[in-house]
Amino acid sequence: MGPALRAHCGRGGTGRKPPGTRSRKGRAAVRTGVSPIRRPGAMATPVTPVGDLWSGGLQRPPDPPPEPKPLPDLIRLKRDGGRLSEQDIQSFVRAVVAGSAQGAQIGAMLMAIRLQGMDLEETVALTQALANSGQQLEWPAAWHQQLVDKHSTGGVGDKVSLVLAPALAACGCKVPMISGRGLGHTGGTLDKLESIPGFTVIQSPEQMQGLLEKVGCCIVGQSKELVPADGILYEARDVTATVDSLPLITASILSKKVVERLSALVVDVKFGGAAVFPHQEEARELARALVGVGAGLGLRVAAALTAMDHPLGRSVGHTLEVEEALLCMDGAGPPDLRDVVTRLGGALLWLNGQAEAQAEGAARVAAALDDGSARDRFERMLATQGVDPGLARALCSGTPAQRRQLLPRAREQEELLAPADGTVELVRALPLARVLHELGAGRSCAGEPLRFGVGAELLVDVGQRLRRGSPWLRVHLDAPALSDPQRRALQGALVLSDREPFAAPSPFSELILPPTDAQQ
Repeated sequence: MGPALRAHCGRGGTGRKPPGTRSRKGRAAVRTGVSPIRRPGAMATPVTPVGDLWSGGLQRPPDPPPEPKPLPDLIRLKRDGGRLSEQDIQSFVRAVVAGSAQGAQIGAMLMAIRLQGMDLEETVALTQALANSGQQLEWPAAWHQQLVDKHSTGGVGDKVSLVLAPALAACGCKVPMISGRGLGHTGGTLDKLESIPGFTVIQSPEQMQGLLEKVGCCIVGQSKELVPADGILYEARDVTATVDSLPLITASILSKKVVERLSALVVDVKFGGAAVFPHQEEARELARALVGVGAGLGLRVAAALTAMDHPLGRSVGHTLEVEEALLCMDGAGPPDLRDVVTRLGGALLWLNGQAEAQAEGAARVAAALDDGSARDRFERMLATQGVDPGLARALCSGTPAQRRQLLPRAREQEELLAPADGTVELVRALPLARVLHELGAGRSCAGEPLRFGVGAELLVDVGQRLRRGSPWLRVHLDAPALSDPQRRALQGALVLSDREPFAAPSPFSELILPPTDAQQ
């Protein structure tokens, strides 16, 4: 973990001089009282000192903008712990997009930021520069207070976006959700949706507006026209060991949301064994940075801290998670998934003024799940984003067994049995995700094809008493069988204890609010 986002202390460190002082680099003083040169026989022409010209009402010509610093100078400045100005940051981002910054220079700057950190003003400037590097989304003025979105830092079994976007649309919001793909052990929202035959994640800004008008929500991929600088820096971070830099994470997340022109955003910051941040305090640091930088950009951001030691819900894998998301939109499904969906949705409805309190907002989201209106929006989103309307209708109206026949399935299933009696303390998400990745559910490099039917179903809940020999996990795979190392890794994910059965705690830990809302 790199240095924390440095605290912003008033105007300190801005390099501004007190009023009334003159910079050494300012204009040279104008000498007065010098006798003018006269031609022989000519009348003396009165000369007004230059200083008096400006005081006489003429406007002084503006100073020419300072020349941008060469990239090596910017890298050296940040490497040595200096502060980059807004112009420095804009110059770096322009060079990245124009292609004039070499790969080695981009990597060096990212590492300098990773090691030295950035203060609040630098991070705000970087976020804005990334957002301004491409096309801006424009919406009707009447939508201003309705535009909301949610982002997650990534986890195992995290299918919240599939449920929350249509539920918020059913509550009267406009949700222009720009999502990502999975890389490594975490699953991507776009990959899960693409497991539904025909679903198209590439949508133009005009198509996005049409989706928001007809459906109220869309879930799309990041195009090359939107925030192109972030796409370049993200790829470079992935290969330069700078993924965990707080300022870079913050700017990457929020730049994509700034171009959406939202009224409110909630970010689900995961912590735990299968999250980017193993410890809650690290996640809290990022959450505070997101809220603070969002405020600096005029965006109301709330950040939730949720645990990611155990998979969210009971299904992991693309089509299995789509099925579980539909269960949640049936008003059923795992309680931990429903809890996170309703709490995040409730916070958003409260933040943008559509609910008097978070609890009221959560109740409205829960009602949209229970009365089928969220599922109806999901069906309309599928049909409008390329899924055959008959398939979209069958998926959203069918039984769980019928839905499974409509989506890609793995060729084989294998169940694992409990090795001993005990109470389920935990099913570790990380080893489970790693094995599924090996089986084809994840990709090791961008563009690699996925096996959509590969996944796993948890057959037990945390806190449940388990008997030796009882099935606790069902693995869906295209290979003939699990290998011995894979089987051992999965069995090692099951943690049993001798204590009495207990109610599983909610993964939702805390919600960090913008300063004005936190004081209410």
